[in-house]
Amino acid sequence: MESTISKEKLMQMEENFLKDRANRVAMNAVTSTGVLANAKRPEAFRTDMHQFSITIDQGDITNQKSSGRCWMFAALNTMRFQVMKKLNLKTFELSQNYTLFYDKLEKANYFLENILETLDEPTNGRLIAWLLSGPLGDGGQWDMICSLIAKYGVVPKSAMPETYSSSATREMTSVMTEKLREDACRLRSAYQKGASMEELRAMKDAQMEVMYNILCTCLGVPPTTVDLEVRDKDDNFIRDLGLTPQQFYAKYVDMNLDDYISLINAPTEDKPYYHSYSVKCLGNVKEGRQIRYVNLPIDELKKAAIAQLKDGEPVWFGCDVGKSSERSQGLMDTALYDRENLFNTSFTMTKAERLDYGHSLMTHAMVFQGVNLDEKGQPIRWRVENSWGKDPGKDGYYVMSDDWFNEYMYQVVVNKKYLSEDILKAYQEAPKMLEPWDPMGSLA
Repeated sequence: MESTISKEKLMQMEENFLKDRANRVAMNAVTSTGVLANAKRPEAFRTDMHQFSITIDQGDITNQKSSGRCWMFAALNTMRFQVMKKLNLKTFELSQNYTLFYDKLEKANYFLENILETLDEPTNGRLIAWLLSGPLGDGGQWDMICSLIAKYGVVPKSAMPETYSSSATREMTSVMTEKLREDACRLRSAYQKGASMEELRAMKDAQMEVMYNILCTCLGVPPTTVDLEVRDKDDNFIRDLGLTPQQFYAKYVDMNLDDYISLINAPTEDKPYYHSYSVKCLGNVKEGRQIRYVNLPIDELKKAAIAQLKDGEPVWFGCDVGKSSERSQGLMDTALYDRENLFNTSFTMTKAERLDYGHSLMTHAMVFQGVNLDEKGQPIRWRVENSWGKDPGKDGYYVMSDDWFNEYMYQVVVNKKYLSEDILKAYQEAPKMLEPWDPMGSLA
């Protein structure tokens, strides 16, 4: 067999393609209107109904706009639910700008600390290249929002509303990223010239002040006290003044975040089930909560999520939203597109193979607000609250088929009271540390 593509081989491939009528029909359609429009299966739109046997009422849909804060929106959406329930409110939002400010500030500090801890690593090595690739992106994980809230609390959206840069983070993040790469360069260069750790930390302190100033310029100065003024469903006016963000969280959200843990499904050979895992160099608050998961079979994730939904509490989750999904009607279904017949081929990678070969990982976080169970109590489809505004899906809600859950769901966060002793024991063991570039270190 030849190692190059010969002229004769090209002619043979063209002849084989054109002699098949289905290929010519597919070419005419796809060149005009694209792949997905012609691979779409209408049957999926009939079976993925927005009807669920278990559903939770939530407030108005939120919108992260042109930012990568889905993990933050999803977490705050689970927490605002507690505020709404406690105060009998129709809707409510916690400030995503407030948590964004401190996430960026803490990520900058975390990055610079990683630089100080890796001064002897080669600049062209994989670790430094990975650290420099994204010093403080918008993405995050559940344990990271827990660390932020433990340190800074939360505030109502009215106390720190959105700004241009919180709703469209690219320009701000680009400026901060450039500055942090410059800071890393200066720190490493000073170390190579013999600077002491005390001198390097003095440099870092000055660098962090620049980060703080950039954030204040783009997002505003965060409040140190907040006032709550709302009207409930019965038209009663509620006022509570002069609360610190930590007091507001304790009084109105009152979720013990230590009770909520991450379950993942990563069916790869290097991550046996019923063991705990963490990721090197991954986090935001340096002194905060360690990123930690317990890896479980997919049915265990479903069981835990259903138990929490039955108790009337939403569930944060992370998935690969771009796979086999449709935005306008809000569908996530493995049967949504028939690419096999369109291209006369098959796509056979397993979930484990997709992880190992870089085709899938967690890219987006959302919230389960319901599930449809069959007569035997098994899930058929899931009700998903997204944070892309009201236009996608049905008023901002998506439908996820259970088959899609199997293939593209990677993480759910549940209260530990829904888990067996064996799972809790596995979670509490010393975690195996994964490399920073492991797919389970991806940020939603």
